[in-house]
Amino acid sequence: MKKVLTIICSFLFINGYCQQPEAADIIANIAEELASDEDNPEGVELFTDQLYDLAENPVKINSADEKELSRLFFLSDFQVKSLADYVRSSGSIVTIYEVAAIPGFDRQIAVWIQQFITLSDKPDLSLKPGRLNNTLLTNFTLKSGKHDTSNFGSPVKILTRYRFSAGSFSGGFTGEKDPGEKIVSGSPPLPDFLSAHISYTGNGLVRKIILGDFACKSGLGTNINTGMRTALSLTSTGYLSGKNEIKPWTSAEENNFLRGVASELSFKNVGLIFFCSYKEIDATTSISSDSSASFIKSLYTGGFHSTVSLLSKKDAVNNTSAGVNIAYNFRSARIGFTYSHDRFSVPFMPDEGYPENRFDFTGRINNVYSSNYSCLINRILLFGEVTVTYRRNLAAVQGITIRPSDRFSVNFLYRNYSPGFISFHGKGPGISTATGNETGILGNFSLEIAKHLFITAGCDISNSPWLKYRKSFPSMAKRYEVKLKYLPNDKYSFDFTYYSRFSMSDISREQGIASVCENMARSVRGIARLNLSENISFTTRIDAKFAEPAGTTGMLLLQDLKYSFREVPLTLWFRYCISRTDDWNSRLYTYENDLLYSFSIPALSGTGNRSYIMLKWDLKDFAEVRFKYGMTEKLYSGSVPEAVHEFKMQVRLWF
Repeated sequence: MKKVLTIICSFLFINGYCQQPEAADIIANIAEELASDEDNPEGVELFTDQLYDLAENPVKINSADEKELSRLFFLSDFQVKSLADYVRSSGSIVTIYEVAAIPGFDRQIAVWIQQFITLSDKPDLSLKPGRLNNTLLTNFTLKSGKHDTSNFGSPVKILTRYRFSAGSFSGGFTGEKDPGEKIVSGSPPLPDFLSAHISYTGNGLVRKIILGDFACKSGLGTNINTGMRTALSLTSTGYLSGKNEIKPWTSAEENNFLRGVASELSFKNVGLIFFCSYKEIDATTSISSDSSASFIKSLYTGGFHSTVSLLSKKDAVNNTSAGVNIAYNFRSARIGFTYSHDRFSVPFMPDEGYPENRFDFTGRINNVYSSNYSCLINRILLFGEVTVTYRRNLAAVQGITIRPSDRFSVNFLYRNYSPGFISFHGKGPGISTATGNETGILGNFSLEIAKHLFITAGCDISNSPWLKYRKSFPSMAKRYEVKLKYLPNDKYSFDFTYYSRFSMSDISREQGIASVCENMARSVRGIARLNLSENISFTTRIDAKFAEPAGTTGMLLLQDLKYSFREVPLTLWFRYCISRTDDWNSRLYTYENDLLYSFSIPALSGTGNRSYIMLKWDLKDFAEVRFKYGMTEKLYSGSVPEAVHEFKMQVRLWF
């Protein structure tokens, strides 16, 4: 490590390569804040994919088209409408700093969106109608250490993405091989995961048609929502109101998407989305006691198929889905209705020996009906959705955003999912990936208390009226967060965050009923970012965590460096992080810069350190190469440190 530090320091004496901040850096900063509440890695992957898509195809904010502006999915309906009204009344926005003065925006949001928008409402001349534009990206990842000898394939992870566009048409495919899987298998030989699509985008009656794999969302997502973020962030408020959309599936997440055909039509104030999907899905199946029929015990969402047992779950069940959404847009309001249908080739039959499974879905068919609305009244935004299954299980979500002034906003969100509610392709806002057995209320606010000084705070209280995994009783959870951000100028920024989380779980006993364990975790975080010049920046972060009832603690200290050379088109990222935690309960997470369309959020526990170096080389205007080497070193009592090495390489071509 000392040799690496010496090499890094020697680089600083070389002239820097001056360039603008990259979208990848802004994505990493946004993900650090917005992905902190995402419990499942797949959710973070989908989130970063959406941001990279926006960076490649930025939003034309001077178009004043609310449909176009809503592609900035982290903005609320209030902000989208405020931005459109400003352009209509005041004319085109000239600089990004003008966005900060629009009602509902501030300097922090303006900094966030600068890499995802364009101030020109003219088409990109480089994308001439009829001209074929191609992008090819390939990743290779390898980790050291012991590898399971029962795996079919090599420990290398390979990801390949190809995309093309030609006028109104676009398409592409994504192929992935996870560690331990074969490169190709089956007949014909194909990667373990392969996704493809072709789409048409228009401005008339037909807005979009997608053939192949796609994602769909209606309203607040309790009925239909594949591939969108749903976790409730306590201090980031732009995800609460609902939008209707379909888009091609380009992620490597292997389960939560649809496969077939989808179309979006628009006529005056009426919008219509319909889709039909047929797909083989992963599941754990079993045979009834009399061997007369098979049934589904549970769906498998891990995506790994590297052993015999895991491969037996792959494509075990057929799923047919169909749905339609119709929406009517008023001047300051929108209403919508959605119907979805799911049919499985094998029925669900949960294990009735466990009381927490009492309300689990049984059978083969599930029909879901929903109605949603949003209404803007001056500085008040109301939105909500009510969804019911054919078995009369209910989900209700109601939210309100109030902006008493341009620099102050308050949000509330109430949700109620009955224990038996389920929508297989729906994910409404909540604290868990499951969409049932939860009642809760979220409240937060954002305030610019002084020039360049922002405070955001939030609280979420939820209850589960029925039993859950590792909870043999009705349970509750509480989360609190307070965040201070100071942005004096483009060179400096400072963040301070306090976070508290309360949850309940079982204390297992050999005999009798499990008792209740109340868990509490508190953490504080400080981040300082310094941009010395256009080519060099530093980030310092300190975390501390306290976990009860064990009384354990965790500490993290990291230093980031980014340096861009002047004489050569080379960019370098470097991190050195040390961590000390007493146990797994006091673990800490850090979001890392990574390859494009990739993410890394290592969980640090025990005594050790985490470091990485990443290089990006721009090969004129047709290619880009990235290389990342990471090392996680852990120190165990009475033994020498054990290190896990990680190697990643990415080649990206566009032609």
